[in-house]
Formats: sequence, structure tokens, C-alpha cells
Amino acid sequence: MNDDVMVRVSDLTIGWEETILQEHASFDVARGEIFAILGESGCGKSTMLRYLIGLEDPVQGSVAVAGVGASHLEVSRPPFGVMFQSGALIGSLSVGENVGLPLEEWTSLVPEAIGAIVRAKLRLVGLGGTQDKLPSELSGGMKKRAAIARAMALEPSLIFLDEPSAGLDPVSAVELDELILTLNKRLGLTVVVVTHELPSIFKIVSKCIMLDRESRTIIATGDPRTLRDQCADPRVKRFFHRAAKEQ
Repeated sequence: MNDDVMVRVSDLTIGWEETILQEHASFDVARGEIFAILGESGCGKSTMLRYLIGLEDPVQGSVAVAGVGASHLEVSRPPFGVMFQSGALIGSLSVGENVGLPLEEWTSLVPEAIGAIVRAKLRLVGLGGTQDKLPSELSGGMKKRAAIARAMALEPSLIFLDEPSAGLDPVSAVELDELILTLNKRLGLTVVVVTHELPSIFKIVSKCIMLDRESRTIIATGDPRTLRDQCADPRVKRFFHRAAKEQ
């Protein structure tokens, strides 16, 4: 796989038994992009993400992430980080313990070193000094930031974000968008994001694919602003028009 390609999806069919969500999907995510998976509810956006990170085995086709086949990622240190919907922090652990989990699992670092890395990652996402708090003591936006810090614990060059702005107030959503842009620009981080939030799409995304539930295919690929302004496909127009009404 080309060094400039961080994710390569080839002829991918996803689903279970007789339920197929998407067929014959092929796309690349370039190094340094903020790449979005878009589409209306039920089209398989979050499910597609599960296949990209290796939690599901494809019905057909293949996924390669940083040159590693997704189905084999469990045998080695993962080359990416993941922020799941709602953050998925473990409530019985402190924020610092949550962020340190990947380091505990995949490295042999001593506790002092892990603690130093955890504090650095929390500062990076604007949560310095919160390592001893419980997730229940954080606001929704802070939980998302802590989850991003955990996703970055192993210094990945690629992170996957599932609905990062969902459920946040407008101010927190804007602040999270700014954080994602900062990580992308300052660290060269490649970001793959599932989102339906129109302001976020137009602010941070450089390239997207749009999935369609009825045809079970990718119906559009490109810069979301270009698709909004120039794409003639009525399904694409409907998506952006419907999303605009929801804001």
C-alpha cells in the first residue's frame, strides 16, 4: 500500500447473514486528511467504521489500515486510536486510568512513565489536571476530549471518531471541531470521522464518502462543500437539505 494512503478499502461488502448494508465499497483515506463517512440514518455509517477498525469480518473484500489488514490487527499493537460514540469511558475508573488503558495493554512502561504520558495527553486536549476525576464529574464535551486523549495514548498517526459532536451543545461542538483541526494540522494526524453534524462537516472535513441505504452503495465522493454546491444527485441534495433543516 502506498505510504500516502492510510486506509484502503477494496470491494468491501458489510452486513450479517441476509442483511447487507453496503456492497462493493472501495475508497482510500490519504495521509493527513480529515475524512468523513456520511449518510442518512440506517445506511451503515457506524457499522462501516466497525469494519475499518477490525471489529467485524467483511462479507467480501478487504480493509488495510496503515498497511495492516484489519482482520489481523488483534495480533499486534494497533496502528490507530478510536473514539467510540459517547466516549465510552469506563465509569469506575478515573479519567487518567481510562486514558492509560492502551498503555497498560500494549506497552511495558512503568507506572510513572504511563502517568506522565497520560497527563501530557490530557493537556493536549485541554483537560490538564483532570486525571483524578471520574467520568461522571465531566461534562459531555470533556468526556469526548478524554476519549480522544485515550485514542491518542499510543501516539497513532490515525484516529477514528464516531459521532464526536453528537449530543453536545453548540459551543462545545465548535470547541471540539477546533481541537480536531488543531490535532490534524499540528500533528499531521489523519482522522476518519462518522458524523451527521452539518457545521462540523463543512468546517473540518476535507474529503467524504456518502453511503445510501436503498442502493447499498457509495453514491458520492469528494469535498463536502463541492458536493453540496455542485452534485446533481437528488439523494445527495436531500441529505444536505435535511441536515440543514436540523441545525
